[in-house]
Parts: sequence; structure tokens; C-alpha cells
Amino acid sequence: MVEAQGRLTLWAIEVFLVTAEEGTVSAAARRLGASVSGVSQQLSALESALGADLFDRSARPLRLTPAGELFRRRARTIAIEVAEARAELASGDLAGLTRFRLGMIEDFDADVTPRLLAAMAEQLKGCQFLLETGPSHRLLDQLDSRALDVVVAAEMGPVADWMEVHPLLQEPFVAAVPQGVVDPGGDVLAQLEALPLIVYSSRHAMGRQIAAHLMREEIRLDHRFEMDSYHAIMAMVSEGLGWTILTPLGYLHAARFRDRADVLPLPFAPLSRRILLSARKGVLKSMPGEVADRLRGLLQELIVTPALGRLPWLEGELRVL
Repeated sequence: MVEAQGRLTLWAIEVFLVTAEEGTVSAAARRLGASVSGVSQQLSALESALGADLFDRSARPLRLTPAGELFRRRARTIAIEVAEARAELASGDLAGLTRFRLGMIEDFDADVTPRLLAAMAEQLKGCQFLLETGPSHRLLDQLDSRALDVVVAAEMGPVADWMEVHPLLQEPFVAAVPQGVVDPGGDVLAQLEALPLIVYSSRHAMGRQIAAHLMREEIRLDHRFEMDSYHAIMAMVSEGLGWTILTPLGYLHAARFRDRADVLPLPFAPLSRRILLSARKGVLKSMPGEVADRLRGLLQELIVTPALGRLPWLEGELRVL
């Protein structure tokens, strides 16, 4: 037990919640954009102010003490109240928003995300932006834990009652094959069955979605490689080491390799996914809808129009919602 002194701060509470979720001080520092020493100092100051040890530092990863578990419940309530207070203060005047935490799937990180943040920064002069990129399931988990305010991610099933969602984009899954290897006028499936399949990792929702679809269609394809990087997958396809199933976003994301691969419709039942913007219902008032409207324009300009220029047969299948 440490002697109680000092004051509680909102920053210290946020540092505590992120550290409890991440399990290490270094991971919390990376997520918060802070130094490891700064995070450690905030945690020590918080424990001093509360007069209790919140973490068992002998455990790896860090484990909350009973006092830490008790305080986390209260800290989450504080975080919710602060988020709602910020939203109320900014309601009707987004220029009053002081912090915006955005989660974006990696598909958008090279083009859409920079344009979105640049436009928002111009509008919200006094706002601090935090960007988190990653797979859809991880971003949605962070929205659930209130570590993010708004998330742009693939649809993952039924919408929770605490969420509001804004559909952004629908895209089909396609086959990317080594350039010139498959004759589109022939039996495409038979030709693909003669090539190794490079699969997207089943550790991510998209990989599981593809695997489940193949199982439903009773299609069994041998694969030797399983990866979670569009660039790595498309690099192997471009070198003639196999073919893959991915989305137009994935194909466009790996710009360096796309000119050395052909893209074809799936030679079996179609499969598609939707990209949604999700937020906690009512917390940010009209802001999620406004961000979604801005994103739709960017997606049409930066994704859909260029993709249809390269792959006109995607007309009607790849579209802004």
C-alpha cells in the first residue's frame, strides 16, 4: 500500500484503462502515443492518489489487483461520462470537439484515411486526432471497450444494441491469379485447382469468411501458404507461386504488385462483404453520420471510380452504399 497523495487526472485514468487492456506498459505507450516512462509515471501517480496498488507488476502480462479491478469499473464509468460530456459540448458545433479517436481498417491507410483526417483537421482546429489501424475484429473490440470513438471496419455480424452503424461500401470477393496463367474463357475453376491457393489468415474475420464460403460450396483447395498481409499475398501471386481470394480493396492496396496479376470473378457462388462506420449510439450526436457522408465521397473518388476503370466488370458489385 502506498501513501495517498496528489490528484486524479483524466489522463491518468485513460492511461490506466489502456494499460489494463493492453497488459504491458510498452504496448499502452504505443497505443497512446506516449513514452514508456510517461505511462509509468501516470500509473504511479494514480496509485499514489488512490492509496492502492492497481497492478500486480510481478505478473506478465500485467494483472490487475482486486483494487485495480474495482477501480476499472469506476474508471470506465468516468470515461463514458467524459466522452458524453465532450459530445454534448460539441453538439451542434463540431469545432468544439477536442479529441477524436478513429479506428480504420488497413485497406484505407494509404489514400482514404489521410484525406479524411486532413479534411477533419481543417474543420476541427482545436481537435487532437488518434488513429488506430488494424483488423476489423480488433477495432470493434476497442470500440466496445470505449478505447475508440468511431470505427470503419468490415461487417462482423449482428449489430449490438449500443451501436449505430452507417453503411459505406459493398465489395465482392475476387480471384487474383498470376498474369496470363488462367484463360478466362476456359474452365476457370479447373485451372485454379491446378494451382496452390494462398489464403488470407484464418486468424482474421476475412480469412474465416472465405474459408466458410468454400466449405458451403463444398470446394476443397490445397493451400501451402497462409498470410495476413495483402502485400505479401500479392507478391507471391505476382511471382507465380499461386492464386488467392481477396477483395478489390485488397488488390488495390497492394499497388506495387497489381500490374503483375489478373483479377477474375470467383468461378463459383459469389461472396461479398460490407464496410461500415460504427460508433456508440448517441455519444457523438450527428458526427458519425457526418464522417460517413464525407467518407462516401472519398470512397467513390479514391476507390470505386479507379477500380471500375481497371476492372469494369465490377460495375454494380463494387459500390458506395
